[in-house]
Amino acid sequence: MIDYKMKSIPKKIVVATKNNGKVRELQELSKDLGITILSLNDFPGAPDVEENGQTFEENALKKAREIYRFTKTSALADDSGLCVDALDGRPGVFSARYAGIDVPDNLRYEKLLHELEGIPCSERTARFVCVLALVLAESDEIVIRSECHGVIIDEPRGSNGFGYDPVFLYEPKGLTFAEMDGDAKNRVSHRGKAMRELIEKLKSFG
Repeated sequence: MIDYKMKSIPKKIVVATKNNGKVRELQELSKDLGITILSLNDFPGAPDVEENGQTFEENALKKAREIYRFTKTSALADDSGLCVDALDGRPGVFSARYAGIDVPDNLRYEKLLHELEGIPCSERTARFVCVLALVLAESDEIVIRSECHGVIIDEPRGSNGFGYDPVFLYEPKGLTFAEMDGDAKNRVSHRGKAMRELIEKLKSFG
């Protein structure tokens, strides 16, 4: 077991992304910890890490380790995706490239809906998965996995979010992720829960 009380809060964390939205999210959550949050935009020439692992954990750790070695700074990476029970967990780690590389989001969920044709709603259970990997130093790593469960509906609803959000129904609210505003989604989403758990672990450091 890791004794988090023996660790210290890192002064800087580089998020393995060029997405400013992800950076702002971590900045907001960690604002009381005095951590400087950086992104790959702050490190020209940072490697474009290939996500070729078979699990979310493998991909997140690979990205975080490679960015840590390049930047010599504590590095945070994530991998996430949608797992549909009726499809034996697909698209899973291939969620982002399920319908091809760099294709519009609607092509991804349209392919998903095509594969689920004829399957009743009761059997269309699914979960969004997010794995965060924080590399503080060589062989000093934290891995967090969080999930959000729902069902895949027949037709897209809502215009917010991205990816598979329009067809993922969060049943306690009766809304798809694409029908929720950002704050409401973050309170229940796989990524929001994982980020909050990470911040609580950092707060527990001595």
